[in-house]
Amino acid sequence: MSSTMSVNYGVAFSDKDLQDILELQEQNLPANLSEEAMRRDGFLTVKHNFELLKKMNDVCPHIVASNGDRVIGYALCMHPDFKSEIPVLFSMFKEIEAQSGIDSFMVMGQICVDKEYRGKGVFRGLYLKMKEETSSYCDLIITEVDGRNTRSLKAHLAVGFRVIKKYQSDGRDWYLIVL
Repeated sequence: MSSTMSVNYGVAFSDKDLQDILELQEQNLPANLSEEAMRRDGFLTVKHNFELLKKMNDVCPHIVASNGDRVIGYALCMHPDFKSEIPVLFSMFKEIEAQSGIDSFMVMGQICVDKEYRGKGVFRGLYLKMKEETSSYCDLIITEVDGRNTRSLKAHLAVGFRVIKKYQSDGRDWYLIVL
């Protein structure tokens, strides 16, 4: 990577953006990472397909960070209407529904930053852009983090998320967090 980094934040607006998201996602799934890499760098839990990613994007555009024409980071917006689309997230939505006072929210369905750009503020920038883009129709951004993904949990807490509940599902500890 060059010494000058130009990152632009926006919404995913093309099929190419969605394909770039899927390519970055694939690189960061547990099946493609060593145990050491998962401990050091974190990992993603859900593998999306193009059709679902596009349907979600049509309702609430995903946030992307790009350098030139390359997506180098993303934060997926997941409207609550999609709560029955991804089985591993069923328990998260059940926990959200059990919380009192949570009515107007958006789920951050997954966030990922290319290895070359980690530790350079891209993660924070994605969340700032997400807050800006969703503030007119929701009050909170909610997500969950696998308890084994300590890098992700620390990064979320550092940008202002707070834990509202720790729970177990499918034999794993999960942190339900809100911004």
